[in-house]
Order: sequence, then structure tokens, then C-alpha cells
Amino acid sequence: MMTSVERNRDTDQLIQAVSDLAVQQGDHISAIPQLSFHHRMHPTDSTHCIYNLGVGMILQGQKEVVIGDEHYLCREGQSILTTIDLPVTSHVVKASPQQPFLALLLLLDLQMVNQMVADMPVEALSVSDESQHSFSVQVADPSLIDAFLRLVRVLDEPLMLPHLAPLIQKEIIVRVLNGPHGRYLRKLVKSGSANQKIHQVVSWLKHHYVQPMRMDDLADKAFMSPSTFRQHFRAVTGMSPLQYQKQLRLQEARHLMFNQNVDAGRAAGLVGYESASQFSREYSRLFGESPQRDIQRMRQGL
Repeated sequence: MMTSVERNRDTDQLIQAVSDLAVQQGDHISAIPQLSFHHRMHPTDSTHCIYNLGVGMILQGQKEVVIGDEHYLCREGQSILTTIDLPVTSHVVKASPQQPFLALLLLLDLQMVNQMVADMPVEALSVSDESQHSFSVQVADPSLIDAFLRLVRVLDEPLMLPHLAPLIQKEIIVRVLNGPHGRYLRKLVKSGSANQKIHQVVSWLKHHYVQPMRMDDLADKAFMSPSTFRQHFRAVTGMSPLQYQKQLRLQEARHLMFNQNVDAGRAAGLVGYESASQFSREYSRLFGESPQRDIQRMRQGL
């Protein structure tokens, strides 16, 4: 755990820097496209979204993340790593106008991660071949906090930004690889590992979720038997392949209805449903309301 001295020197400065850049409540993309800040003044309703490959930090407040059947309470001073695109449900559980929820997120580039790994000693990359969940919550170590602080501060130097930001991003990747999250990220890039194979299938599913899914075909893509594939897929993503595909379909349908005014019947077809009634049932099960009522409620909340 961080000492009070470390908290005052590092985390408090980072909280102040992010507060100055994200004054208003909401999500803020910085001048570094991969870096965003998140500010909430009150606890929020559950939000369904996709967490991408990235590392973040809870600076203030608390947030609950639900992945499949697993619940994670992410607290102030903790860092979060996601190694595979994951459908999640999350909501802020602790925030107030006096002490708002504050977090930052840095999306990671897989090619850059592979580059950093290639430059590391082989003995530093030792991991088992067993599959492992792709979501990790750890106490943020001081060196990672310091790197985040320097990355945020370089936003104040526009002329230096294109030169220094990529270097600090690479440093953050190296620190993640060698810190508490390291074994999770190393499994993603280890050639032939179960996590890497599941990542390849997930990447395929993201682009082909509209198509009917056959378990044997997915298992073949991972070079596994169907039973082994199902076991590893659940271990890595927290859900079955069918549940993963369903979440991708329903979240995309919600996006189409809310942002493009597509009606429910057409949205169902566009994301791969042949039965409108099945779509409505599964939509209500995930989001808690029928498609029409859910979208109406979302628009009223704007």
C-alpha cells in the first residue's frame, strides 16, 4: 500500500492535474488520443460498454465493474488493466460534488506492447501456459503513478508533446509488464499461449458477430478442441462464447437505436437476430427494459 507521504507527493498531484484538465463532469479525451479522463459528481446508473486493451487508475471515489458473474470493486489508488476487449457493466458507487469520482485511462497499442516485450530479457517474460482472466485490479505502484503524472503534465507542453508522450507511453507499458499487472499482459503476447489464442478469436468475433456462430469453427481458430476452447474462453473473458457474441450484438443494437434512430426490428436484423421477439427478450434481460423503453429513458436522461 502507498504511504501517506507517497500519496501526498504523487497521487495528490495527479488528482490536481486531472481536475484541472477535466473540470466538467463527463468523459474527456486529451490531446494524447489514447489518454482520457473521467469525472463524475454523483453515483451513476449501470453502464454497458466494451473495455479495450488499456491501463487506468482510480484517483478518487469507487467504481464497480461486472464481467460475467464476477464483481470487481475498484477503489481510489488502484490501477486497472484490461488485456482483451471485454463487454462489461460498470457504475460509479462513490462520488460527490465535494470529492468527485476521478479516473484516467490509457489505451495501449498491441504493436507497441509486442515491441517492448521483444526488447526485454527472456527471463523477465516467464509466465505459465494456463489461461488467465483478462481483467486485473491492483494497488497502483508509485513508479506507475509517477509515469502517469509525467504523461499528464506533458499536455502542458504542446511543442514537446509529440516527442515525449510516445516515450512515456512506452515507459508505462514496460512498468506494467514488470509490475503487479505484468503476468496478465505477458500472457497476452506470449506466442502460443491460451490467452493469445483467445485474443485472436475475440478479435475475429468483434468483426463477425453478426454471423451465426459454430463452436467447432471458433475452436478451430484457436487450435483447440471445443471443450478446451470453451474452458479457456470462459477463464479469459468471464463468459461463454455465446454470451460474448450476444453482448456484442445487443450493445451494437443499442448504439444503432440511440445514435442512428434505427427502430428495434431493423436493429435486431442488422446485428444478426432472425427473431424480433428473441431480440426483445434478450435485450430486456441485459438492459432491464424493452428496447423502446430503454432508448426512451436514455434520451430523457440527456
